[in-house]
Amino acid sequence: MSATPHHLLHPSGWKAAKGYANGVLAEGRMVFLGGHIGWNAQQQFESDDFVGQVRQALENVLAVLAEAGGGPEHLVRLTWYITDKRDYLDRLQEVGEVYRSVMGRNFPAMAMVQVADLIEDRAKVEIEATAVLPPET
Repeated sequence: MSATPHHLLHPSGWKAAKGYANGVLAEGRMVFLGGHIGWNAQQQFESDDFVGQVRQALENVLAVLAEAGGGPEHLVRLTWYITDKRDYLDRLQEVGEVYRSVMGRNFPAMAMVQVADLIEDRAKVEIEATAVLPPET
């Protein structure tokens, strides 16, 4: 499937966004993904490590997106919910490496929010997503 025709929105004079887009203009079939956490397909945690859970959560997002025929190039929005912003900031380089190894160089519009807790006690990150696939022809 071809990449979604989309355009990154970056106002003139703004400092360059690194690792995310300020906005995305896209046209096509929309796919909405619920929040995915860092457990495997059997809903079992293989790691209590923040970066390990980020990898698994991103892989889970892509697995569900693949069911619609999409890939990371079709993502237009990611919202991250994390339980410890210090863990994220202290390990930002590792998170970036994991992100690029799973998602490639696809950087949709993103938001990250620190939350008091997630529903699953062992979860350290939850990621929800929106993707836009090309119109069916």
